[in-house]
Amino acid sequence: MTSVYPITRIEGRVAEIGTGLKISRMVPSRARRTVGAWCFLDHAGPVNFAAGDGMNVGPHPHIGLQTFTWMIAGQVRHLDSLGNDQVIYPHQVNLMTAGRGISHAEVSPSDTASTLHAAQLWIALPDSHRHIDPDFQNYPELPVVDKQGFKVTVLVGSSLGATSPVQVFSPLLGLDLEASKATTLELPLDQSFEHGLTILEGEATADGEVLTAGTLLFFETGRPSVTIQTTGPARLLLVGGEPFKEDIIVWWNFVGRTHEEIEQALADWNTASSRFGTIDNPEAGTRLIAPALEGHIKGAH
Repeated sequence: MTSVYPITRIEGRVAEIGTGLKISRMVPSRARRTVGAWCFLDHAGPVNFAAGDGMNVGPHPHIGLQTFTWMIAGQVRHLDSLGNDQVIYPHQVNLMTAGRGISHAEVSPSDTASTLHAAQLWIALPDSHRHIDPDFQNYPELPVVDKQGFKVTVLVGSSLGATSPVQVFSPLLGLDLEASKATTLELPLDQSFEHGLTILEGEATADGEVLTAGTLLFFETGRPSVTIQTTGPARLLLVGGEPFKEDIIVWWNFVGRTHEEIEQALADWNTASSRFGTIDNPEAGTRLIAPALEGHIKGAH
């Protein structure tokens, strides 16, 4: 079956974070800078680490966004300049609201072998909220709906009669779709939303389009549903939202509106301004050095 609605296939790219952890980055890309207010989508793992290895991303700053971590397997420790020290476990979400400025670090357990499988995303804050005070929340319980052979975890927003407790500031949707066997799901969609769908494990098709690892299928607004078919156990991630109409600039770990705003955030980080606070824990690792600014600012809309 071929969909009557257009589908854009976006090939992700391999990137590296921390000390050599390779991830698949699907947003932003040349083809698509945002999906709703989602402005960043990384898929990490599944990967196994020996003791002493794993994720090790030292203290670094953020402005103008929320970082959203969905942990599928393993665990990662979050430390931030608000004093939070939180381990995220499987089937939990960590949501950090940067607002006007925060710094944090993410590290894997150092004393034992570990596993990591996660999706990390950024949400661009709308102009009305991008200068709010920073915040951090761990969400240990999320609603799960059994539907046509899938366990659907509602990560953000509402779907299939369930609503996530995760607090965001734009109309958004995030779903983890886990099938334990070959099955077919017709998933209703909000037609005012654009959507992106990627596969995290296994094999599947969406309206007849084959899903491949590291690739995002993008759906424009107006689509009433998508039919997902798996050939066996599989896991997919669907994100969506109302088209984000504000022009944004994404550079390094900052989401802003003007070059001057990005330059000021960089200067504040480089001079250890109180804007980003400090993480008073040696286990957070070494403070990251910002890259050179010139020639690397990109806009998105």
